[in-house]
Amino acid sequence: MNITPLHLVPFALLFGLLSLGPLVLLNDRLESARRERDTAQYERDGLREAARITGERLAQAAANDLKHTQELADARQKNLDLRRAVDAGDQRLRVKATCPALVPAHPGAGSVADAGAPELATDARPDYFTLRDQLALSRRMILGLQDHQRLCQR
Repeated sequence: MNITPLHLVPFALLFGLLSLGPLVLLNDRLESARRERDTAQYERDGLREAARITGERLAQAAANDLKHTQELADARQKNLDLRRAVDAGDQRLRVKATCPALVPAHPGAGSVADAGAPELATDARPDYFTLRDQLALSRRMILGLQDHQRLCQR
């Protein structure tokens, strides 16, 4: 029995079809691997961008905190300097007020001399300086929170 080329054709076709199946399967796996790689790269890029933005926000928050802390320290130092000057008598705490003119009970009688500008009582001075410190602290806290809120809104 001789094998003619015509008999070989069905075997060649069958061999070709059988070898094509694994190639298609390998191609599908390759495409799946490429899709997974592309997805992983996209997620990696997104995480890098999120980390960059977070880093910028943290740096800005730290700068804002440093700025407001320094401004608070300056305000407290200014208040302390004022307190020392008042205690030393170099400065006076004045109250913005008006003193109504006294109407003498007997017209023509002598009037009371002006004793000078009204001033804060000595026992009220510590409260005044405490209020100034608390005001400075509150102001810095509010400005810091506003800066933080603006950072979060970006």
